[in-house]
Amino acid sequence: MMRFLLFYTLCLMAPYGYSQLPGLPGLKGEKGDAGDPGFPGPIGHPGPSGPVGAPGRPGPVIMCGREPFASISQDLETLKGTIAKLNHAISYDFVKRIGEKYFVSDKERGTFSRAYEFCSQRGLELALPQNNDENRALTQMFDEAVKMAWINVNNEKAVSNFKADMKNQPLTFTNWAEGQPDKSIQDIGCTMLSENGAWRVTEECSLIAYIICQL
Repeated sequence: MMRFLLFYTLCLMAPYGYSQLPGLPGLKGEKGDAGDPGFPGPIGHPGPSGPVGAPGRPGPVIMCGREPFASISQDLETLKGTIAKLNHAISYDFVKRIGEKYFVSDKERGTFSRAYEFCSQRGLELALPQNNDENRALTQMFDEAVKMAWINVNNEKAVSNFKADMKNQPLTFTNWAEGQPDKSIQDIGCTMLSENGAWRVTEECSLIAYIICQL
């Protein structure tokens, strides 16, 4: 009788009190704040290759025409010429380089005709300064005994009036001493460079002076 009454009492209280059975789901709450980032996951396997892309734009055209090769060829020829000059120059006792020109000499002395012949036989030219630096350089080989050197000025007054070289090319530089070239010379006159760099014409072409060539 007691068990029946207890069961009956519990059944009567269920609609108005607490039940041990789950109730209906409640309403969805508001979205909470974002949590802290989690740890990185493991690296996945590579995916399959994608489709081949469209061709790119053409690159710039590099010309390999004649001009670059011609320039290189010219540079090589210039270098060969410089080396040939240097090899030739160092075979002499006296060598002086001014720009692209070399003055050379074995410090021999002779007449004007001997000087001209000496240089010509070696494929060179008798020295002829083209500016003050070259003119001054020639004087650096003088010693105490001889203070003059022959230079490549045309020796025939009627041909050039001492205004051209032995090939009759006009002189582009001169350094005549005062009163030179000597106007009293009417026929042959040979030009000498003195220790101070001044030029003088003399009728005595058989005088002995330094022989200096250029290349």
